[in-house]
Amino acid sequence: MFQPLTLAIGLRYTRAKRRNHFISFISAASMLGIAVGVTALITTLSVMNGFGDELRSRILGMVAHATISGAGEPLRDWPQAVELARQDARVLGAAPYVEKEAMIQGLRNQGALLRGVDPTLEPSVSELVDKMVAGSLADLVPGEFNIVLGKELAYYLGAGPGDYVTVYVPEFRTTPVGVLPQLKRFRVVGMFEAGMQDYDLGLAIIHLQDGQRLLRLGEGVTGVRLRLTDLFQAWNVAADLRDRLPGFYSVRDWSSQHANMFRAIRTEKTVMFVILSLIVGVAAFNLVSSLVMLVQDKQADIAILRTLGMSPAQVMRVFMVQGSLIGVVGIALGLVGGVTLTLNLGVVVAAIETTFGFEVMPKDIYYITGVPTALYWSEVAMIAGVALVLCLLATIYPAWRAARTDPAAALRYE
Repeated sequence: MFQPLTLAIGLRYTRAKRRNHFISFISAASMLGIAVGVTALITTLSVMNGFGDELRSRILGMVAHATISGAGEPLRDWPQAVELARQDARVLGAAPYVEKEAMIQGLRNQGALLRGVDPTLEPSVSELVDKMVAGSLADLVPGEFNIVLGKELAYYLGAGPGDYVTVYVPEFRTTPVGVLPQLKRFRVVGMFEAGMQDYDLGLAIIHLQDGQRLLRLGEGVTGVRLRLTDLFQAWNVAADLRDRLPGFYSVRDWSSQHANMFRAIRTEKTVMFVILSLIVGVAAFNLVSSLVMLVQDKQADIAILRTLGMSPAQVMRVFMVQGSLIGVVGIALGLVGGVTLTLNLGVVVAAIETTFGFEVMPKDIYYITGVPTALYWSEVAMIAGVALVLCLLATIYPAWRAARTDPAAALRYE
């Protein structure tokens, strides 16, 4: 395709002033369309990556990378599981926990996930300590039945630090007056804000030993939470540890806990890539039109090249070079524009908000404010590759028509 003669002629046709300015306009429009499509693809996928990473970081700030729990029963030999996990170089931290759905009563009632943790070990498996907005995890003293609530949960219950709430758990006990649910009065000693409603409105933290007493687990726990060096290997590491432990255990990783949300994000990202690729496809179709008209305009030139000994395959390569060059220039402009816009999107959004006097993502509505972005160079390369393939395919038909030009018919009226 890129033989010196065909390359030289193709480049010459690209630089030459055309007699038909409409063809030049169509070629420029095709180049601009490719650039706009590539820019839109890079920016959109980067924004979706940014939102995905932001959600992932907020989720992983509150949940462990993986958990090992008893198969339908409390985990009794959890100290052995914790010790085994700490000996694995892939594990950064391990901590026991108890967990149960509960009903919390303040001024109003609200269901929430009640989680018992060890305040000294919790920082090794989550970022809960950094998300405290009132009080401290150190205030969870065993035997005092203190509780830390999510910020929205505390507001809904009408309870702040120093107030008391009643926790009901579905553990029933027999009394002289009948079967009653297990309940306990807790004192609120702190609040946290994770930035996700699932946790801010649906999670309450107590001390591990208080949770064991409330749920009547004895020395058992619900399971062991793990924090790993590579979160994408969470399932493999947890499964490996499970296989090395005696008995039967179940394994769950962070992705399975929020599988639907991450699957939805991935599906939406794929759909957006396909839809925005149509912009590049339309630009490539315009490239076909401009090259077809160019071939028609260059009939005499093609005939002269054929009479000088150029083969149909060489003629075809001349116009493929020209079309490919238009596509490459458009892709290059799109890459520069997309990367530049992505890296400066925060400034652009702030300027738009200032100019038109509105917020793109108001703080009182959205947990994530601003427009986060994450530029992955592998995706940039993939976008450039897809656009280049479309442009190369767009050159085939016009180049094939040029190769079929009959020199005698083209020069008949010259």
